[in-house]
Amino acid sequence: MFTKILIANRAEIAVRVARTARRMGYATVAVYSEADAESAHVAAADEAVLIGPAAPRESYLAIDALIAAAKRTGAGAIHPGYGFLSENPDFADACARAGIVFIGPPAAAMRAMGSKTAARRLAQSAGVPVTPGYDGEDQSEAALAEAAAAIGFPVMIKAAAGGGGRGMRRVERREDLAGALASARSEAEAAFGDGTLFLERAVADARHVEVQVFGDTHGNVVHLGERDCSIQRRHQKLVEEAPAPGLSSEVRERMGAAAVAAARAAGYVGAGTVEFLFEPASGAFWFMEMNTRLQVEHPVTELVTGLDLVEWQIRVARGEPLPLAQHEIAYRGHAIEARLCAEDPAHGFAPASGPVRLWIPPEGVRVDHALARCDRVPPHYDSMLAKLVAWGATREEARRRLAAALAETVLLGVPTNRGYLAAAIAHPVFVAGRATTGFVAEHLPPAAEHAPDPAALALGAALLYERASPWRGPAEWFNWTSTGVRAKPMRLEWHGRKFDATVEPTGRHAYRVTVAGATVAVALPGERGVRIEAEVEGVRRIVSAVIAEDGIDIALPEGDLRLRDATYDPAAAAATGADGVVRSPMNGRVAAVAVAAGQTVARGDLVVAIEAMKMEHAIEAPVAGRVAEVAVAAGAQVTPGALLARIEPAA
Repeated sequence: MFTKILIANRAEIAVRVARTARRMGYATVAVYSEADAESAHVAAADEAVLIGPAAPRESYLAIDALIAAAKRTGAGAIHPGYGFLSENPDFADACARAGIVFIGPPAAAMRAMGSKTAARRLAQSAGVPVTPGYDGEDQSEAALAEAAAAIGFPVMIKAAAGGGGRGMRRVERREDLAGALASARSEAEAAFGDGTLFLERAVADARHVEVQVFGDTHGNVVHLGERDCSIQRRHQKLVEEAPAPGLSSEVRERMGAAAVAAARAAGYVGAGTVEFLFEPASGAFWFMEMNTRLQVEHPVTELVTGLDLVEWQIRVARGEPLPLAQHEIAYRGHAIEARLCAEDPAHGFAPASGPVRLWIPPEGVRVDHALARCDRVPPHYDSMLAKLVAWGATREEARRRLAAALAETVLLGVPTNRGYLAAAIAHPVFVAGRATTGFVAEHLPPAAEHAPDPAALALGAALLYERASPWRGPAEWFNWTSTGVRAKPMRLEWHGRKFDATVEPTGRHAYRVTVAGATVAVALPGERGVRIEAEVEGVRRIVSAVIAEDGIDIALPEGDLRLRDATYDPAAAAATGADGVVRSPMNGRVAAVAVAAGQTVARGDLVVAIEAMKMEHAIEAPVAGRVAEVAVAAGAQVTPGALLARIEPAA
């Protein structure tokens, strides 16, 4: 029996667990790193304990510090959330030794399913089909290359201890295998401390379908239906829904039974997810892995079943039997979730960090988050900021509600994928329920951008114009000339693209702006966190905008727009990278340096690999030439714009 729960996690999931725990009458304890001292999850708990510096290894992954925090506060149980130590059997063992209840599966079940290769073998022993592949002990490049040739290309490389898409690579050609193996192994070692890899056949036009399972200590195992998680970038999920569209009742029944069989084979207790690769053309499916924790996307299951999965976890951890038998679990309607992340889809989904200057969540849908106005997104953790989850009696109703919620959401200060998510769920392939794991690459590649809106460009020009003005009085006081009010030419920059504009003051904080072929009247009632009314060709619209030292951010229904005043920029080669200067595009840790001074490189060669928000990002040479300088070493922390290397361009 326990009366207080320590939540060994941060941000959104910590807030979500605390909400259910407190509803059930349990006191809660938050833990936080130095970077999270002002985080909303700290305020959401009854007590909070500082456990270490920002780096996860010294805080949220520090088992001894977490156990000590639980003992100091008298917490009799620990909920690990997801990520961090949620699938670490050593953490479960440490809790047991300390007499603390671990709200998750037993360590033995985690070990059985924690290794993806061991999980494949266990699933096979239970009669569950697995994807053809190689999971042998010989990890030499020669053995893996031979196995890949036998499987046939394309082939998937996966980390045996992996999860969240880390250590995973798809290889189309034999020539690319060696580099992909090295990259996957490096990322796996950094993320999990284990570079063991295995190979699987890459299934064309496949869908990622997973089944939520639950077991208790009385031998009961049930499933709570399936979810489709096919829309992914870098093998990480963006949009999830329940139930999976287009599954026949026969496939749905077989998949649920297979998931329960896999869980029983592992002696599973608590919440878990069995993940399958599903081939729509044949109706065949194959076991991929089991996640021995609560999933990020669990809210869609909660909305269609009406159940609280965290409550079930706590009840099972107390030794209670599952609240419902399989035949008592009912499903209603459809739910779709979108993950709002701090990343830039226009630049390969590069992760972002920095201040949240304006946050206005939508109404009418479930929003799981730990954000506050003037919050700050640190560079050390996962890029997900919030989850928007919509329910409807039908799939289309849920989709429309989610689309409206995304249009209504305002999060300014850091780049987000809000516009990309809106485009994804509006795409005809998604609307028809036919999205596969290749959806992003085939239909919405990362470079996809919508055209700038003239009203947004005009609003940005007016706000940037006011920031540069020495006065805040009536415009005519400081723009008067002998021939009338002065119009000012400006140049705006958006994702490297330039737009010429003319701004003409027409009154106090009122302007006529000509840009992108339109003339727009703009009025500015305030300077920060404002709702602005603009009119283009007789159509009025309300938008949100915030201004900062580095530019202006504007929230539009179709996505966010970040503009910079480039009026006085010099015509420098650095703008295109033609000068050979390689700078960091993000906060992060240098995982590897691939070049040395004096080395000759081609355009596109790897220069530095940066680990940011749990992923490894390749920084490539912008020009061909000779490396004149390497400015960083492996292990160094870098900030956006930091010099990484300098290349002397070839003549």
